[in-house]
Amino acid sequence: MVLVYTVELAWWGGGGVLSRPKTRVRNTIGLTVVCLVVCAVAFAGAVTVLMPGERERSVAATVPGSPSPSGVTPPSVASPSPTRPPSKPVARTGTYQCSGFSGIDAKVPLPMLLQDTFAWGDDPPYRVGDGSGDIRWRSDPYNKPSWYMWLHSLRWLGQGIEAAKKGNRPALTHVMAIIQDWVRDNPYSWRGDVGAWESTMHRTNVLICARQAVLAGLRVRQLPPQYTWLDQALLDHAKFMEENWGGPSNHGTDESIAMFGVGCTLGRPELKTLAVQRLTEAITTAIDPQGSTNEQSVGYAMFNYQLWGRASTALQRCGADPGPVIEQRRRALAEWLALATTSTGQLPQVGDAIRQKPDAVAGTSLEYAASLGKKGTLPSRRTAVFDAGYIFGRTGWGEDRPFTRESSYTIRFGPGRRYHGHEDHTSITYTSHGRDILIDPGHSGYQLDKWQDWTKSQAAHNVMTIPAGKATGAETRLVSAAIAPTSEYYALADTPVEGVERTRDVLVLKDPDLIITLDRGQSATEQRYETLWHLPPDQKVTMQSPTHAIAAKPGDSSKTHLLQIPYGQPLPADATTLEQGKSDPVQGWYFPTIFDRQPAPVVKFNRTAPTATILSAIVPTAPTETVRFTTRTQADMFFVDLTVGTQKTTIRITQSGRLTRIR
Repeated sequence: MVLVYTVELAWWGGGGVLSRPKTRVRNTIGLTVVCLVVCAVAFAGAVTVLMPGERERSVAATVPGSPSPSGVTPPSVASPSPTRPPSKPVARTGTYQCSGFSGIDAKVPLPMLLQDTFAWGDDPPYRVGDGSGDIRWRSDPYNKPSWYMWLHSLRWLGQGIEAAKKGNRPALTHVMAIIQDWVRDNPYSWRGDVGAWESTMHRTNVLICARQAVLAGLRVRQLPPQYTWLDQALLDHAKFMEENWGGPSNHGTDESIAMFGVGCTLGRPELKTLAVQRLTEAITTAIDPQGSTNEQSVGYAMFNYQLWGRASTALQRCGADPGPVIEQRRRALAEWLALATTSTGQLPQVGDAIRQKPDAVAGTSLEYAASLGKKGTLPSRRTAVFDAGYIFGRTGWGEDRPFTRESSYTIRFGPGRRYHGHEDHTSITYTSHGRDILIDPGHSGYQLDKWQDWTKSQAAHNVMTIPAGKATGAETRLVSAAIAPTSEYYALADTPVEGVERTRDVLVLKDPDLIITLDRGQSATEQRYETLWHLPPDQKVTMQSPTHAIAAKPGDSSKTHLLQIPYGQPLPADATTLEQGKSDPVQGWYFPTIFDRQPAPVVKFNRTAPTATILSAIVPTAPTETVRFTTRTQADMFFVDLTVGTQKTTIRITQSGRLTRIR
């Protein structure tokens, strides 16, 4: 018999994400770190977490982390401290380092730049000037906001700036002509041009890099008189960022770093002070005490880790004290990213995110995850629930089987969509057998079109959708969670569209590795309900029966069984359908990057009725293994007996929807 510890929490559904007005900050904000209880801990036994006011209400004490009613104290209920990254002293040089060009200059070699030709993304190069540095700044040949913004960022001048720094006079002359042309053609304030506005912080850094190139290329210590306009341009950019702060998001942080750079470069202490004040405020909202960022994107979480590292380094180099909080929050974020990393060594594409590997931060658990267990510190837990709305879990870290043969998953809940988030609440991603099993279709870019509408929508995620409904953007509640050595259970509830209540119960198993979900929808009127399972683009799906589909890549070492197990209501004639590569309406696609769109299969389990009950099993196997199931009822409980190859397991379902592994 498994002893179950029960803990009841005071739940902060908002996850500590605050909305602040974009106003000037004149006082440093005191930093209060609130240590919240993380409700997923793996140990010998199980922890059950029940949120107040929901079903299966606990009788445990209401103090987080207090002993369970049995009087036995769980080994660990509070979050363990994240691994401390090794401290790297930063030399205080009194200077601001050129931050580089983020690869935007890679497609604009010096000969192209000297012809005033710009290129970005997968679009052909386009000549934006007449060859003398006189640029048509309203050029937008491909009608793409990102193309236009990066044109105005001036980062495409990077190879010319680097050449000028080494003494290449023609490069210096041409680069400075282009920069001065931008200054003349875009007088202060450039608020009316969204591309010029959005790229202000990037352009500010380019101006600083160009200033350093002038000094280095001409081998002088003071800016020559013919370039004094450059310092005024830097002050104008600092003023613009002072009056148009982006707030505690990655934009605002980038702006504050750039403003600090202007203050450091030109010896303006008031700019440095304001930048430090804004960074002090922003860090407590950008990264919460548990390590979650306010971007609602795993990809942007990695970016924020890098961004705040750059902020800390910039402050220290120019003699400012970043304080302890940036390091504390980055440390927590490194642990968060380690837990998010899949068993295949990738970051899951949750929110606006492309397919990418995490940075291997030396000496941390993130290094362990990024190196597939070869280096770094073994993470202290295999499952975690974060107040900002993330559940990360896995079967292990490679202790008992190869790292890439473990299974890993993500589940979303929490506050409604904002910033770089998607309508992905209750969605699951899953890896097993060394490959992706359930995917998030990714990030299509920043162009406002049908592709972006779809990638952000419920229809692009592994959720129960109501296609005809109007999305509410409501919060999704994590009602309860229970962690055992070979299974994890989560119950979620929300109102995804007007007039429909939705619940999802999730059971994740180890040995055999699989996921069971119970989706239920309830409405006063008839609705179309569709539980969607998005599969990788290399998978070919075959329908075995109305209850069984198999997805596999020809010749691969694994396949995925998708079972719709009859439960609660009869299956309709269209109970299981398949879609792939549809353009109107959009369905069945995958974006590994914003430049690459691939058709990908989506298996749908369907109902048309006022209420729906859809029981799914996602079962990855070796190619020769078979999957079978039988069902039975005993008293008011329903049982599913599953056989996966030679392994057998039994799942119990109560009338309330609680899923439990009993074998």
